[in-house]
Parts: sequence; structure tokens; C-alpha cells
Amino acid sequence: MTASGEEIPDPDRLTLSFEVAAPVDRAFRTWTTRAGIWWPRGHTVSGDPESVVFEPYVGGRIVERARDNSEHVWGEITRWDEPHRIDFRWHLFFDPSEATSVSLTFEPIHDSTRIRIEQTGFAALGAAGRMRREGNIGGWSAVTGTFVEHLAALESS
Repeated sequence: MTASGEEIPDPDRLTLSFEVAAPVDRAFRTWTTRAGIWWPRGHTVSGDPESVVFEPYVGGRIVERARDNSEHVWGEITRWDEPHRIDFRWHLFFDPSEATSVSLTFEPIHDSTRIRIEQTGFAALGAAGRMRREGNIGGWSAVTGTFVEHLAALESS
């Protein structure tokens, strides 16, 4: 923290949190089983996937299945603690050797859920790590925005 009380950003850590008006189990399930519906098309390899699958176990893949039957692996699950937490190695648009680590936690708050995304491993990428971190700020903002909209539509129907 600075003298003014502002938190100094950790160049190796990106943390975002937001709330959704849904119970924890529904938020977790929507993130992990409906990503092909709500994930922004501009944040996929094919631009129009048939599906996005989170294989629900440690060692499982996060994989985009394109309409031409090709598969694009985005990451690998390193922890699956349904409905509270999922951790994974993340390399969407990058070689797996350049993966970062992501942890999503789902915390109940009355009838809502606070979701926290923490991404680390940027320092291991050297000079490119800072740019990758900054790019992920916008990427996660787009992803979380469409997730919130999709979940709100589900809850209101």
C-alpha cells in the first residue's frame, strides 16, 4: 500500500471480483457448463465455436470445439472443487509453455455470489508478462460482462 492507502498492483497478479444475483451452485455450473453459450465470440480461437467445455476433473481440459470439428485447448484443470473453486493453467491464444495460472472462487453472499478471478504467472513470461497482464484486464472484463448478462437473463426467465 502507498501512504495514501492505495494498493500497489502486483505485476505478477491480476485480481478481479464481481457479484452475480444467483446462488453459488448456479453461478459455478453456468461458468463451467454453459461457456459455449455466453463466452464472447471475439475471445475464442475459431470466432464461432460449437462449444466450450470445462472437463470437470483435475487434469481435464478447457477446450473450444469449433464448427469444423477442430479443437483448441485453452487450458488444463488443476483443481475442481464444485461449486466453490476451479483452478487451471490458462493459455488461450498462446503456446501451453506460456500458460499462466487462474483461480476462480465462488463465494455465497445472501442470495448472490461473489466471483473472484486471480491470475498469476506473468513474471515467468519475462518482458511479455506485463503486456499479457494488461491485455487480460480487458479480456476478463469482456468475459465477465457477458457472463453477468447471461446469468441475469437466466435468473429473470
